[in-house]
Amino acid sequence: MGSEDVAQGGSTKWANPGKATILALGKAFPHQLVMQDYLVDGYFKDTNCDDPVLKQKLTRLCKTTTVQTRYVVMSEEILKKYPELAVEGLPTLRQRLDICNDAVTRMAVEASQACLKNWGRPISDITHLVYVSSSEARLPGGDLYLAKGLGLSPNTQRVMLYFVGCSGGVAGLRVAKDIAENNPGSRVLLATSETTIIGFKPPSAERPYDLVGVALFGDGAGAMLIGSDPVLGYEKPLFELHTAIQQFLPDTEKTIDGRLTEEGISFKLARELPQIIEDNIEGFCTKLVKVVGFPDKEYNKMFWAVHPGGPAILNRMEKRLELLPEKLNASRRALMDYGNASSNTIVYVLEYMIEENLKIKKENQGDNEWGLILAFGPGISFEGILARNLTV
Repeated sequence: MGSEDVAQGGSTKWANPGKATILALGKAFPHQLVMQDYLVDGYFKDTNCDDPVLKQKLTRLCKTTTVQTRYVVMSEEILKKYPELAVEGLPTLRQRLDICNDAVTRMAVEASQACLKNWGRPISDITHLVYVSSSEARLPGGDLYLAKGLGLSPNTQRVMLYFVGCSGGVAGLRVAKDIAENNPGSRVLLATSETTIIGFKPPSAERPYDLVGVALFGDGAGAMLIGSDPVLGYEKPLFELHTAIQQFLPDTEKTIDGRLTEEGISFKLARELPQIIEDNIEGFCTKLVKVVGFPDKEYNKMFWAVHPGGPAILNRMEKRLELLPEKLNASRRALMDYGNASSNTIVYVLEYMIEENLKIKKENQGDNEWGLILAFGPGISFEGILARNLTV
């Protein structure tokens, strides 16, 4: 596994008393880097499939996703040890969980260590842990193994969110915000970790939607440190988390459908998902921006940190909200460099968001102090946080 420090600028604005802030970010990845240009041949070779129709379909999907690189846990060594993972119809849940449970813990530990390094305070100052994953299943859960791997105090209070999917990172951030604001002096470590091995399967004409996942999803981990009332001189807040809301759309629970089976997890993503998000996004965002009295339709005066579920979702959001193309740059860059890494991806987007806003400030194009952190997941569930960028 490999971790990366996040380039994080110091605060130029200060947070409001009592409001939760993101104090540091961190990320980590498995060592296996996949170039999108070589993915198709490698995947069909690994799964011993020579179906030209499916191969052509995946080639086309790989181009439309806009993904260029991704990190994955899957490797030749794993397939040699567990060749049954590439065979249709075999019960392999035990093998998958053996791999996933270990991999997500290692990545979560590394991402958390990178985050703690950026934070700069002792690990003993962590009071709470929020852990998010849709890639493992065990009892006790990954939160305990992460706490053990980091050497956290046994008194650390833990919360675990399982199988929340792509909205998990922002859902975890909402939970961490509530904990930080209701426990003065607390410092909350939020960690997310995901791997696609839980759903790796050979290509099948009976499951054409699986190819979308092959072309789009990646592995990795992310971490954030959240707390209110930053300590002057010791902590440099990056974002203030002003207001957080969650909403599910009635009668859409089958739009993103995941089932844990003896062959691993199986996903079905309905074609109408981007349209459903487009139809409901403006009303959801309006609820958030009205909290601080933002006029309707002034979305281009804000920053947008959006989980990049796929290019179709970003394109439809941009169209419906009449956003300038550069407003979703951070999301598009994260998708290009890491793929859709499920709950982790919002950490990568926020990292790029800091870079984008520093660039805007340097070019005297305004500061985009206020903005939205958004993600969409099974339910269909919308997660949103009205935030202030404190680095501009």
